[in-house]
Amino acid sequence: MRVLLDECVPRKLGRSLPGHECRTVPQEGFSGTKNGELLELAEKSGFQVFLTIDRGLEHQQKLQGRNITVILVRTKSGRLAELLPKAPEILKAISSARPGSLIKIG
Repeated sequence: MRVLLDECVPRKLGRSLPGHECRTVPQEGFSGTKNGELLELAEKSGFQVFLTIDRGLEHQQKLQGRNITVILVRTKSGRLAELLPKAPEILKAISSARPGSLIKIG
């Protein structure tokens, strides 16, 4: 699957998600884009999953009818050391991704 890592997610986390094409918001040239527009750009670019730690996203965006799954990882910070232990759960969430859904981890 194509996975877009939000700006607040360390790029190196993608290395812990084997079998998936992981790109970051900055790599795609989407830096500074608001969440609604960002999800649209991600969908148009062929991403199936958007991975974030932004807890506000679930309250700000309507996901029903979208062609992308949002995975929200709840951690104290966006540090790689806190996210790496969640990699197995993230992989499981990616494998069960359904368009228009929100999957919460942690």
